[in-house]
Amino acid sequence: MTVTTDILVTGGTGTLGRAVVDRLLDGGHGVRSLSRHPHTGTGRRRPRSYAVDLRDGTGLAEAVAGVDTVVHCASTPSGGDTEAAGRLVEAARRAGVRHLVYISIVGVDRIPLRYYRAKLAVERLVEQSGLGWTVLRTTQFHDLLLRLVRTGARSPVVPLPAGTRVQPVDVGEVADRLVELALGGPAGHVADMGGPEVLTAGEVVRMTLAAGGRHRLPLPVWLPGPSAAALRRGENLAPEHAVGRRTYAEFLAERAGARVGE
Repeated sequence: MTVTTDILVTGGTGTLGRAVVDRLLDGGHGVRSLSRHPHTGTGRRRPRSYAVDLRDGTGLAEAVAGVDTVVHCASTPSGGDTEAAGRLVEAARRAGVRHLVYISIVGVDRIPLRYYRAKLAVERLVEQSGLGWTVLRTTQFHDLLLRLVRTGARSPVVPLPAGTRVQPVDVGEVADRLVELALGGPAGHVADMGGPEVLTAGEVVRMTLAAGGRHRLPLPVWLPGPSAAALRRGENLAPEHAVGRRTYAEFLAERAGARVGE
């Protein structure tokens, strides 16, 4: 009987999950991609694809059987992350998974956004799972900021949260770090990972609009509430861990011609 030691990546067709899967494949590792949608692959090799919806867990036991390490990238701001993680943890325990790696966000313990509270709850599930575990918190992805500005640029006026700063990090660099962690032993909470620079919301909007050739009026808006106050305090930043190399300007330059707002 042959025992496999594949690495399972949840959310394997998402922005981060796909990058993790591709890097593992390029390294010659056995990879399984778990997602609600099949993984089409981007190169010569493709992972074993499992169409599993963590919201109900159907097919999950088969997906984790024989797996050594799980990299949990699946997440949705619409809710259900805590329940999905509970199903994954239980299935991983039953399957004898050795190592569970989870990607989280800088500030989940300090910013009371609903999505952040869910991410923090998943961290605690991972910590208490009885499995070997590693948690990496990162700052905001370049792709997320681009998507947010594109959405706002559908209007002639682009609202931006006054006093808010961000520290965008490259998703490919985060994927590299997750792969490094997945191939190592359980490490608990590792050092945060931030992008190479801190930008104001206004700078991000103006850079993104310029890169897409769009002319919109940025409108600073002072947002009320504890979450907005936490963002103004910089609780979403990790300047002491500015280990990323690719800047937001470089990211935009590589996407030159992107039609922001369409």
